[in-house]
Amino acid sequence: MAPRHTASLRNRPWSPVMLESTLVIGIAGGSGSGKTTLADHLLNGPFGAQICRLTHDSYYRNFDQLPRLPDGSGNWDHPDSLDNQLFLRHAEMLRMGHPVPRPIYNFANHERQAETVALQPNRILLLEGILLLAIPEIRDHIDLRIYVDTPADLRILRRTLRDIDERGRSARSVAEQYQQTVRPMHEAFVEPSRYHAHVWIPWLTHNQPALDLLNSRIAQALNTH
Repeated sequence: MAPRHTASLRNRPWSPVMLESTLVIGIAGGSGSGKTTLADHLLNGPFGAQICRLTHDSYYRNFDQLPRLPDGSGNWDHPDSLDNQLFLRHAEMLRMGHPVPRPIYNFANHERQAETVALQPNRILLLEGILLLAIPEIRDHIDLRIYVDTPADLRILRRTLRDIDERGRSARSVAEQYQQTVRPMHEAFVEPSRYHAHVWIPWLTHNQPALDLLNSRIAQALNTH
C-alpha cells in the first residue's frame, strides 16, 4: 500500500533554495546526550523560522529489516538499522530546495507508519541523530558537525526516563537493551565519531554560550546570502 501523506506535496507552492545558500548543521552524540534539547533551543531561538529540521530517528527500518544479534533479536543501535540512503536523499532534496515526505516511525510497534510528514525546505537544514557522524556518506554533506558531549551516567538516566515515559518501556527492558546493544554500539560507532565533529558541546545542563555561538553562525550564514 502506498504511503498516505499528512499533507499533499502536489501543487504546493515553494521557493527554490539554492544549494550553496543552505547551511547544513548536524547534531550527533550518544543516546540521551541532549541532542534534541539543543535542537529544540535552536528552533525556538531567534532564527527558528529559518530552520528545517530532519531527524535521523524517523528513518529507522521496520523490525523485520533490522540487523540481527546472535540470539535473533533486532539491533536498533547499529548504523544499518536506519535507511541511510533515503535519509541522505531527503537531506539533499531539502538542501536543493525541494520538499520531502518525511517518514514517521512508531517506536511502540517498531514499524514505519503509512502516513508521512510534508517537510518544506528552508535556509538552514538541521540534521539530528545519534549516528550522523559515524556514516561517511552523511557526514560529508554536513557543513557544521556538532557532537553533544555528556557523561554516560546522565545519558543512561535520560534514556531510561524517556523510554519509560514516552515509549512505554519497562526499566528492565531499557537496561537489557543498554547492555546488549546501546553500550557496545556506542563504543564501536558513536564515540569514535566525535573526532569527525567540528565542535564538541558539553550538555550537562543548559549551555547558553554554546547556543549563542551556534546562533551567531546561523546569523552569519543568513546574512551572507
